[in-house]
Amino acid sequence: MTAFLEIDHVDKIFPLPGGSRYVALQNINFEIAQGEFISLIGHSGCGKSTLLNIIAGLDGPTNGGAILNGRQIESPGPDRMVVFQNYSLLPWKTVRENIALAVNTVLKNLPVAERQAIIEENIQMVSLAHAADKLPGELSGGMKQRVAIARALATRPQVLLLDEPFGALDALTRGGLQEQLMRICEESKVTCVMVTHDVDEALLLSDRVVMLTTGPAAEVGQILEVDIPRPRNRMEVVNHPSYYSLRNEMVYFLNQQKRSKKRKAATPAVVASNGLEKINLELGFIPLTDCAPLAIAKEKGFFAKHGLESVTLQRKPNWKSIAHGVATGQLDAGQMVAGMPLSMTLGNSDNAPVPIQASMVLSRNGNAITWSKRLIDQGITDLASFKSYIQRDPDKVHTFAMVHPSSMHNLILRHWFASAGIDPDWDISLATVPPPQMVSNLKAGNIDGYCVGEPWNSRAVQEGIGVVMATDLDLFPGHVEKVLGVREDWAQAYPQTHVALLTALLEACEYCDDRRNRAEVLEILSRPDYVGLPVEMMAPGFLAPFDRGNGTKPEDLYTFHQYFVDRSACPDATQSLWTLAQMARWEITPFPRNWVEVIERVNPTAAYLAAARNLDLPDISLDRKPITLFDGQVFDPNAPIDYLDNLAIKRNVRVAEIRVDEIFSCSVSTPASTPS
Repeated sequence: MTAFLEIDHVDKIFPLPGGSRYVALQNINFEIAQGEFISLIGHSGCGKSTLLNIIAGLDGPTNGGAILNGRQIESPGPDRMVVFQNYSLLPWKTVRENIALAVNTVLKNLPVAERQAIIEENIQMVSLAHAADKLPGELSGGMKQRVAIARALATRPQVLLLDEPFGALDALTRGGLQEQLMRICEESKVTCVMVTHDVDEALLLSDRVVMLTTGPAAEVGQILEVDIPRPRNRMEVVNHPSYYSLRNEMVYFLNQQKRSKKRKAATPAVVASNGLEKINLELGFIPLTDCAPLAIAKEKGFFAKHGLESVTLQRKPNWKSIAHGVATGQLDAGQMVAGMPLSMTLGNSDNAPVPIQASMVLSRNGNAITWSKRLIDQGITDLASFKSYIQRDPDKVHTFAMVHPSSMHNLILRHWFASAGIDPDWDISLATVPPPQMVSNLKAGNIDGYCVGEPWNSRAVQEGIGVVMATDLDLFPGHVEKVLGVREDWAQAYPQTHVALLTALLEACEYCDDRRNRAEVLEILSRPDYVGLPVEMMAPGFLAPFDRGNGTKPEDLYTFHQYFVDRSACPDATQSLWTLAQMARWEITPFPRNWVEVIERVNPTAAYLAAARNLDLPDISLDRKPITLFDGQVFDPNAPIDYLDNLAIKRNVRVAEIRVDEIFSCSVSTPASTPS
């Protein structure tokens, strides 16, 4: 995305009597493409209107700035027009005269006839020709707002700024105006930034929704991509397979921020104790069955037991938001897919390197590859028949989904297809889809299958729309699935807190792997704050037999979800190296020639071993041994480049010397979060 309007690390601080200050906005940073419609959403007092005023030039930032077309915004200008909630019409002027005032002021260099044509065109655009000679006092609220929109657009601005433009209107009028605004913006290709409290309005109108945390010091909490095609109408939006998932994420975020605000107001600042440098932590997770250790550590009191007195679990909509939260310090740590610490540390074309440690393994296994029942009903029941199927019509696109480029879902799915001579980049299409949206996209026919963690495979089987082709016990048993990721500078700044965090999670992993506790674990995961699905949907493979949906008898898969047994939680350098090789195979990252140095840096074991000692567990690292996958290929951790050379299907593997000290010097010298 090319930045047309850039919000560049904006802070806004207001001085208060007595020399104190109020931090309204902190480190607001995002970019907007030309023609994009962005909504700002968050609770009252989070600084949405303040940010809009900074973009309008009505107020200035304390630090950072807003940049439009390469020039910093320092004052109001006709290239940015604002539509306020209270209409702001001159009561002694008619509809035509209110619009004419703006046009004649901004476009005074145009001939009179051309200005008159612009005025009439915009009156027609908002369907007010019949009221053109009426005063504002003779108009309804909806008609007044249409005049305000027409007046703003008549000056041909580059950016239209809308501050809750429909907030004071009744539902019927608001709905009609939303439809008109959407049509007008699509026709005029104007870039829009809108402040709203209405999640449905944001989903209907927006390309992206920027969600702000509660103030003071509000930050960008999440940015939600609205992948609903245009042109839109309300019913098509509501019936889109992503609609309720996106809406639920927005509502969840707002509810989470409401709880956060209450907690901050009710709880005085906690002073670090118990020998820990920091005891208030924010941890990110994705609503999957394998978030169990985080949920259990919270609900069973393991965090508090080990001195972490206030731990907040933030449910995120996708892995990108986890990476962003940890990288920027909004999160102290996060549940991450296996390859994410490596890809974040090495960086890529879109993101600068951020040094991340994979402190411990949170889960192993738990994934499956599911195909649409539509393929199965056509007799496409294995890779061989699928290969023949795609060769018969090479122009037809077959799309399969995974959750993140550096996830095991992506790497195993690619390896599985490649084992049958199917190139995952040339013969099929791979799409990144958040886990909660997999089933709805499969049902809608947007994808032909996916690789994802539970419970989304079992849910497709239970709904009769999918068949499990393989579990990771068939393909790569015991593989690392999720890890705990922390910034290296955070781990260095808070070493005792880091160990306490790992100790609590390690105790939770042990609890989760005791099958006597699994029913309770499922009940906790079924709560809205975590996965939020009925227990029976999550039970297969976790506590109940796993049904593949292919007519065979459901199987007892005792290690399908693995958290603790066989030292599962210990950082796994060998598997991390295999993951790195696979990412290089598909050009996700280069392969570092000095891979030993990189792997040791990303997978340190000292903190984990200290946590193990705290629980009287063996403080022994994992053995270094080759990995053999389902297709018989052997990965020798002593010769990863030879492994890459011998792969039949791969991209242009780039082997490069990675200057580790230069990469790790990219991190700030101070910790990502300030001590409590």
